[in-house]
Amino acid sequence: MQKIAILGSTGSIGCNSLEVIRHNIDKYQVFALTAHSQVEKLLKQCIEFKPQYAVIGNEIKAQQLREQLKNHNIATTVLSNHIDISTIVAMPEIDVVISAIVGAQGLHSTYTAILNSKKVLLANKESLVAAGKLITQVLQQNSKSQLIPIDSEHSAILQSLPHDYTEKKHLVSSIILTASGGPFYQFSAQQLQNVTPDMALRHPNWTMGKKITIDSSTLMNKGLEVIEAYWLFGIDKLEVVIHPQSIIHSMVEYIDGSVIAQLGTPDMKTPIAYALAYPNRIVSGSPKINFKQLKSLTFDVPDYDSFPCLKLAFEALKMGRAAPAILNAANEVAVAAFLAGKIKFYAINDLIEKALNKFVGVDYFSIDEVLQIDKECRKFAQSQIVN
Repeated sequence: MQKIAILGSTGSIGCNSLEVIRHNIDKYQVFALTAHSQVEKLLKQCIEFKPQYAVIGNEIKAQQLREQLKNHNIATTVLSNHIDISTIVAMPEIDVVISAIVGAQGLHSTYTAILNSKKVLLANKESLVAAGKLITQVLQQNSKSQLIPIDSEHSAILQSLPHDYTEKKHLVSSIILTASGGPFYQFSAQQLQNVTPDMALRHPNWTMGKKITIDSSTLMNKGLEVIEAYWLFGIDKLEVVIHPQSIIHSMVEYIDGSVIAQLGTPDMKTPIAYALAYPNRIVSGSPKINFKQLKSLTFDVPDYDSFPCLKLAFEALKMGRAAPAILNAANEVAVAAFLAGKIKFYAINDLIEKALNKFVGVDYFSIDEVLQIDKECRKFAQSQIVN
């Protein structure tokens, strides 16, 4: 019976993780749940799974949750800030940490969990994007810790590589990440000039949070995944292809010309289940592919001119140092501003490019330095938004 902490339990990944646990209740026990602000949703989860700890964004909401849990005779201890999250993931009782907090705010807890020898199931791609150098270093230093990706693309890559791939990298020709193309696949640059937040939030295949859905519409989500793949697998031969059906989740091409791909319906429960049981498999609850109804699988090349965020991500990876962290911080500010109606769709990539130029050559050597760079970049990005 493995004890699990789910960071971001009320989000899409958190809810899907709990669904997988429902199918495997004899194998996993929910020890801690954390949420940003959704008190009622977290309350329902606590009533069902009865965790030892629950953390929510601020003390007012924490007190609301305490009172409601008391009315249901649930003995969960309720805490209220990110320091508490890092304290919880370091607890010796916890075996697995599912890191599903959106954005750079998930970095510290992810790093702390790895530092404390946990099996970390990573959905918070920003952790590796912003601090890949430090996270891979601590993984190498701590043989007891594990980092298993939950993103469908990286799970597909993991499943398509041999288990001892670190010793067989020379056999890999390239890693090919697939992208649905988002809601604006085949839109021209001119059409994209008039995109609204409501339009960008209508993803054709996946149900995700608002920030990730906007990233998918700009293809920045794929760019962040490219950077994450570099740090996860230590392979720099990375490509992106558009695959609108979202059935093939990624591929690995080998030097003999063979290509191994992982297929599945666009459902996050599959990669979550694989990460939980890795290297074995458990029931996920995901629907199966119906090959009798699957008429075709198509592929296309990304339009880097119409979707410059993807190009910026490749450039940031090539620049190295803190460039990916700057890319990520500026993107988070820009996406929030776009969702608030403060900037246009194409102002997102403009803001990111300004930040990369402003902080060119900056580097980091500790988590505190990463967080400081993130803070300074956000401040600069905010200053570029005209209210």
